[in-house]
Amino acid sequence: MKYFGAHVSIAGGVENAPERAAQLGANAFAMFSKNQRQWSSRPYTKSQIQLFKDNLAKYSIQPDKVLVHDSYLINLGSPNEATRSKSLQAFKDEALRVNQLGLSLLNFHPGAHLNKIPEQQCFELIAQGLNETIQETDNVIFVIENTAGQGSNLGFRFEQIKNIIELVKDKKRIGVCIDTCHAYAAGYDLAKSKKSFTDVFDDFEKIIGFKYLKGMHLNDSKMELNSHRDRHESIGLGTIGKNCFKWIAKDKRFDDIPLILETPEKELWEDELKMLQGFAA
Repeated sequence: MKYFGAHVSIAGGVENAPERAAQLGANAFAMFSKNQRQWSSRPYTKSQIQLFKDNLAKYSIQPDKVLVHDSYLINLGSPNEATRSKSLQAFKDEALRVNQLGLSLLNFHPGAHLNKIPEQQCFELIAQGLNETIQETDNVIFVIENTAGQGSNLGFRFEQIKNIIELVKDKKRIGVCIDTCHAYAAGYDLAKSKKSFTDVFDDFEKIIGFKYLKGMHLNDSKMELNSHRDRHESIGLGTIGKNCFKWIAKDKRFDDIPLILETPEKELWEDELKMLQGFAA
């Protein structure tokens, strides 16, 4: 079964997110656990936690179909020790919040070397942060999101993601989220033909493995193939086009994971979800 959703707002409290997803006709969703542009936020109240869980049940959304995205400020691979320490502290807080809400998936961007340290050293710092956080937390699966390869961001090639996974000690606590816009921007041709699409995910299986795929972000792209620019577009209005999303919707390898819209026109989400659900049917 396919689980389509969108990245909904937590304005007014995290407990409001399930209702916002349900209003779109979604059976999955993504959200931030707190303000994504601040290092810290107030802890959840017991009431918030219970209301969130009650609303998940009320709208029949399974906890493992909620993909929590961490703060944009976090860089586990930072060459700056103070920034890395602050990032790790914030990352552990994100994991705690996921646990408190009874969820299991924490989606994060791997990190950036800022052109100050070698790539391999950055990978090792990211894995070090992951291993420490895994050791201090329970249940949460840390889901590496592929990037577009802008600037010094790592994780834009499948081999780079594999490198991080290999350095993580507890493989059961690591996963991957593939963003279609980021993949296309990084040079993976999801649009040219069914063969080029199939080739991309055959490579994914060989290099990383579908057993690690815990979610996807379904975004068209404003930019051309291999642009290394992260510019999302509404489904069918960008350079990827609709076929890629039809192929995902019909492919059983993408069943039973949250498939999440992060497209820029929120007023189109309901129609985009209906379109995706139609493709799947």
